[in-house]
Amino acid sequence: EMASAPAHHLRVRVLLVVLCAVSASASASFPWPWKRSGHDYRDALAKCILFFEGQRSGRLPADQRAAWRGDSGVSDGRAAGAGVDLEGGYYDAGDNVKFGFPMAFTTTMLSWSVLEFGDDMPREERRHAADAVRWGTDYLLKTLAHPGVIFMQVGDPWKDHECWERPEDMDTERTVYNVSAGRPGSEVAGETAAALAAASMVFRDGDREYAELLLDSAKKAFEFADSHRGAYSDDMDLRAGGCPFYCDFNGYQDELLWGAAWLRRASGDDTFREYIQNNGKTLGAEDSINEFGWDNKHAGLNVLISKEFIEGEALSMQSYKESADSFICTLIPESSSPHIQYTPGGMIYKPGGSNMQHVTSISFLLLTYAKYLTKSSHTVNCGDISVGPDTLRLQAKKQIDYLLGDNPMKMSYMVGYGDRYPQRIHHRGSSLPSIKDHPERMACKDGTPYYDSSSPNPNPLVGAIVGGPGEDDAYGDDRADYRKSEPTTYINAPLVGVLAYFVGNPNPGHIRH
Repeated sequence: EMASAPAHHLRVRVLLVVLCAVSASASASFPWPWKRSGHDYRDALAKCILFFEGQRSGRLPADQRAAWRGDSGVSDGRAAGAGVDLEGGYYDAGDNVKFGFPMAFTTTMLSWSVLEFGDDMPREERRHAADAVRWGTDYLLKTLAHPGVIFMQVGDPWKDHECWERPEDMDTERTVYNVSAGRPGSEVAGETAAALAAASMVFRDGDREYAELLLDSAKKAFEFADSHRGAYSDDMDLRAGGCPFYCDFNGYQDELLWGAAWLRRASGDDTFREYIQNNGKTLGAEDSINEFGWDNKHAGLNVLISKEFIEGEALSMQSYKESADSFICTLIPESSSPHIQYTPGGMIYKPGGSNMQHVTSISFLLLTYAKYLTKSSHTVNCGDISVGPDTLRLQAKKQIDYLLGDNPMKMSYMVGYGDRYPQRIHHRGSSLPSIKDHPERMACKDGTPYYDSSSPNPNPLVGAIVGGPGEDDAYGDDRADYRKSEPTTYINAPLVGVLAYFVGNPNPGHIRH
């Protein structure tokens, strides 16, 4: 197939706990000739946030900065019947489908980034980050606007992937998929609840009315998720649209706990803590799965919930701290735990493609957990060694510096950052002439020559992080190799928080606590 399925497609589920492929000393000390003396984290942060403007669907605002993009998907929702407006939101990656499950996770992680590290952002970038959150939440509110259903996707992915065309020219079917009482999707509803709850805290100071709307809507989405339990990938019709692209591989139970945890944090309501206590065991909280991403929330859930225990407010949550510790220990090469795999150059590596999503989300958890530990006397006990916050920050910094250029290829994996970065990313709008330069319509197959071309993309999608190199640290900058060359919103979302932290604290080890 010409426009073969993007990086997140056809992914096999693999556990994060993989024996380390390199020696602890190799990944710990980095005595490499390609090390740079420093990075411009502020520049990287600005570009990381700008990326989301290139992924926007719908009518673009007057202050749109990714000027090569135009309006698209303005009639989304009409296929569902009269009165359904699903304009807006984000294209998740290099195609033109709006997948609600990863979009909600992206919005959650953008919000968490602002909540934990917004104080380290320059004021203008914090405003842009909040705009990126709102572009997601405005759409998610629309998905909840009709009683009894939650809309989870716009676009037929099979037909979309037969074309290589700009979103502005989109003429493939904009099929609408929804979950309901008879066709449950607790993972979509639970993640939507998490996103809206987290975002409500972002807007609490500046737009209280909007924040209250988000929190009320989060509660409704959570009640829907909990009342009608089930996975959308168990339904044949929903499976046809969502799988194998964003199949729910590990079940909906983690999203119920994740949604409850965010509602607890946003509302302070004890009923959500009680929900976690009463349902944790049956929903798999003790499975201690060391994974975190659009599908599996376990490691992030443990870090998030452990905050209350660490701060001494919820002693009943001790098991979540223990699970968070065990996850952290898999990332510390010096610990006696089985390790996650690292490449010879020191990058966290997990088989399956789109690897940078693991680099950014795990780095975010390292910094967030370090922040929680710093506010207490807690450390992480990894068998024969005790690990403190600074170690976690240094681990995160190594990963992010690798992403930005401290790697064997000596290239940045963020488009537009540094002097060498990917030129041929797997992304339709970026790889085709801009509608501003080529206003004539380009039909489904008109883009094929551009897809096949070895020329650089005409519209650099500034800030996009590609899937990244393989386990050998090699990157070929090949548009067709989507597992390595496709950007996604959920790669960038946690990186917003990570880069913000390093803007404020460029030298961990000399931390201003």
